Amino acid sequence: MHLKRPNDDDGVMSDLGAGDGAEVDVSPEEPSSPGTALAWRAPVDNPARMDDAVVLDGVTVTGDRRSADEYVTEEAARLIAAAPAANTTRAYARIWADYLSWCTATGRTPLPATAATLASFVAELTGRGLAPASIDQALACVSSAHGKAGLPRPHTTAARDALRAYRRAWSAKPGNTVRKAPPITIDILRSLIAHTPDDTPTGIRDRAALVLGFALMGRRSELAALDCEHLTFPRQGLEVFIPVSKTDQDAAGQTVAVPYGSHLATCPVRSVQAWLAVLAEHGITTGALLRPIDRFGRIGGTPGWAGRGGLRLSGVTLNTIVKDAALRAGLADAERYSAHGLRAGGATTLADANVPTGKIAEQGRWKPTSPTVHGYVRAVDRWKDNPMGKAGL
Repeated sequence: MHLKRPNDDDGVMSDLGAGDGAEVDVSPEEPSSPGTALAWRAPVDNPARMDDAVVLDGVTVTGDRRSADEYVTEEAARLIAAAPAANTTRAYARIWADYLSWCTATGRTPLPATAATLASFVAELTGRGLAPASIDQALACVSSAHGKAGLPRPHTTAARDALRAYRRAWSAKPGNTVRKAPPITIDILRSLIAHTPDDTPTGIRDRAALVLGFALMGRRSELAALDCEHLTFPRQGLEVFIPVSKTDQDAAGQTVAVPYGSHLATCPVRSVQAWLAVLAEHGITTGALLRPIDRFGRIGGTPGWAGRGGLRLSGVTLNTIVKDAALRAGLADAERYSAHGLRAGGATTLADANVPTGKIAEQGRWKPTSPTVHGYVRAVDRWKDNPMGKAGL
């Protein structure tokens, strides 16, 4: 993508070609588009003139400057590109490449996109049978690219009307109803723990992951990112430092207090201490808390470990731990259970105990206005004082 600057004579925007300047390699056509600023800089042999313009994050600056003022350093570009979450960056890169390919094939201009182009792109995606949430993400990606290129956000009314109609039709088709993972409430958690061994490294690790996930109402990414150094044990129980989470993209971090449990088997403090003791026996006192264990019982990072990949449990493995425990416990629809159920179940259990919604949101690191946490509360409230309970049926 070429950035623009005013012509010397009439102020009309013109392309910046190779002979007129060098572009910083952060075009929206690259994977880093959603999180990387755009800037034009003068080449070394052609210092910036008085009327040269620079576009940086949507701001055009003109005036007498040295050429060094007109570009971001490589380190700055790297940091800007790293601003979005890794999952978002990967998803947007894939969507952007698809969008560019479609624009090329249909003879449309990707930036700035017209309302007709966006509506037509939505129609193209609906024709592929994509889930409405995926199409919504595609619109967000294209809109974000406009902002990063210093362009006005496109009009999306027509596109969203098309998506709304598609969502109704999509939801009516068999098999397209969204089935959420069942919440793992405290009773279900006790059953999972009762069917998870406490005399093997794998069993002790899984018990710690299950109980800690429930007590923290932790996201899979948060649990996987925990290090031994993130844990401290004050008199009241356990404090867990969450270095970064979905609602803390600036990585300010948050410390979550976890008190002792009233039942030994489901006490998060004692469960974590038992796993730390196993790690210490194998010479591990720092680094990843929840680690893979190979089929010979060797923990990731210890001599002879035959596992593949990194030294942290992946989100997929955390889901497997939950599903396996549900299968051992003989739960109905055991395959539907996942690690997210620990988060949902913690919130559901607290709502059932009449804990204020604000406190639940704080413990689980939701925004106070999050519709997700309010949804968990409503699911409990619909059974509390239900008027039909007094109908004498």
